[in-house]
Amino acid sequence: MFIDSVKIFVKSGDGGDGCVAFLREKYRPRGGPAGGDGGSGGDVIFRVNPKLHTLLDFYYRRHFKAKNGKPGEGKNKNGKSAEPLIIDVPPGTVVFDAETGEQLADLVSGEFVVAKGGRGGRGNSKFATPTNQAPQYAEEGKQGEERWLILELRLIADVGLVGLPNAGKSTLISHLTKAHPKIADYPFTTKNPNLGIAELPVHRRLVIADIPGIIEGAHKGKGLGLDFLRHISRTKVLVILLDILDEPEKAYRILIEELSNYDKSLLDRPRILALNKIDAVGEDVKSKDWKKVFPDEEIFLISAVTGENLDVFTERLAELVFNNQ
Repeated sequence: MFIDSVKIFVKSGDGGDGCVAFLREKYRPRGGPAGGDGGSGGDVIFRVNPKLHTLLDFYYRRHFKAKNGKPGEGKNKNGKSAEPLIIDVPPGTVVFDAETGEQLADLVSGEFVVAKGGRGGRGNSKFATPTNQAPQYAEEGKQGEERWLILELRLIADVGLVGLPNAGKSTLISHLTKAHPKIADYPFTTKNPNLGIAELPVHRRLVIADIPGIIEGAHKGKGLGLDFLRHISRTKVLVILLDILDEPEKAYRILIEELSNYDKSLLDRPRILALNKIDAVGEDVKSKDWKKVFPDEEIFLISAVTGENLDVFTERLAELVFNNQ
């Protein structure tokens, strides 16, 4: 199951209470204050784990609470602070506050403290003064932070394949990479994003993302595309994949319009226009002046089925990716 958006609750640990205590020695039955401080509550920390590729774990567990700090003790013994609660997330996880919508973190690597543990309360020894040498009170520990969060996964890939349903994206990614997406000759075969790795010479490789087909109105929630358009937001290069047999000019217009409506900046990044399924057309179609039809695009005529022209297509993709690192 591919899960790329979840709502979860997190709470850091409360701080332990400070202690009210006094020294009790043989000749000092009621000595000075000796209450220790409470320990701090545990933080809640997100840690990026490169081995994870989905938010599936959060589908089954949605509440996370760190442990509380221990209270202080007599003889000035401080309570033990709680260990942080570490929550592993996949690279590309974006964290939002569920109430305000504020983006809190965009996690590609490393760690992020999402809820700080409460500070431990001070023991009565900390409140002794020249005029009050035996304070009868201590400080309560501070409460930990709690919040509802939205986690969204945005896949990290070098290349994003964008096309209408049945344009051949899954066939192309399976030909170029080791991914094995479900492939059939009907729209919306791809129900989830697919990631594949294309191995290149000199120990280089391309990570390619195939998202479900986009239809007109995707940015308004139609079809499957809206939920997955965010997965191309991190890609360095876009491939606009068109079915040469099925009104490519109309398909191009729809795709450019939907990308622009979702995020205009997507149109500013490097891209290639690939006309697919040339194995099913004659030379008259192949030799058409496609540059006149798509004057703003760098165009490749390819066949994801036979592999025709995929070598030069992949070389050009690699150039664009590695020149934009």
